[in-house]
Amino acid sequence: MYDDILVPFDGSDGATAVLDHVSEIANTADATVHVLFVADTTRDSVTVVGGETVDALVEQGETVVEEAERVLVSNDVDYETDVIQGNPPSEIPEYAERYGHDLIVMSTHGRQGISRFLLGSVTEKVVRLSSVPVLTARMHPDERLAFPYENVLLPTDGSPGATAAVEHGLGLASALGATVHALSVVDDRSLGLDVRSAEAAESGTEAADEALDDVVSRADAYDIDEVVRHRERGSPVEGILDTIDEDDIDAVVMGTVGRTGTDRITLGSVAEKTVRSAPVPVITVRTNE
Repeated sequence: MYDDILVPFDGSDGATAVLDHVSEIANTADATVHVLFVADTTRDSVTVVGGETVDALVEQGETVVEEAERVLVSNDVDYETDVIQGNPPSEIPEYAERYGHDLIVMSTHGRQGISRFLLGSVTEKVVRLSSVPVLTARMHPDERLAFPYENVLLPTDGSPGATAAVEHGLGLASALGATVHALSVVDDRSLGLDVRSAEAAESGTEAADEALDDVVSRADAYDIDEVVRHRERGSPVEGILDTIDEDDIDAVVMGTVGRTGTDRITLGSVAEKTVRSAPVPVITVRTNE
């Protein structure tokens, strides 16, 4: 499932709560958790104390990772820690790729008191930039952090980006013995009542069914016998949220690249809106294409 999990950590309440969830994943997967604090070089943190030049953020980082160590020790998790300097949004994904981590785990608010997923936040930028899958958790009162995941939702539109996420999600579900829910939403909100609209709706339905068929076919390679199929109409985000609620979904695995052709998560994209609003962990997977 996972071998090396990177957790960028700032000591906030949300980040600490995520550590408990990460601990459960690590213990199940026999993985090592790597706690990282990035002293932000875009901030002025150097000062002189007792005639010596010190970086206050680096010193803060040493204290912060000690907090994480106490949580991980209490959860009997193998771990490593590191404090580095850099620009967090770019340094975190580069660090994960450099050292071969296979999952990044982050909450969507941190020490600054951000209570919702904001455009420009460190987490959002990491999701945009990372070639490594990123698990995000909102840490709201309605957030559900149940593990092991029993029901895993795989939204798909049949695109290469969605397919890469499907493969990741199937591997995860297989390792956990979870039920796979495949969802494809026909976005017909802009269609009218004319012939061309009817043809477009029919074409969208066929594409959705093909995408679901592909998930079922790929599941065979992971010894997953049953995939629950969901074909919905309307808003893709609303379809995802409704399925989470109605089918007790524990985690969503989805691509950041869809049929729109963009190679990153964008403002207003289905992935971005899902990460903002889903009450369960969302694992975003970016293709290398």
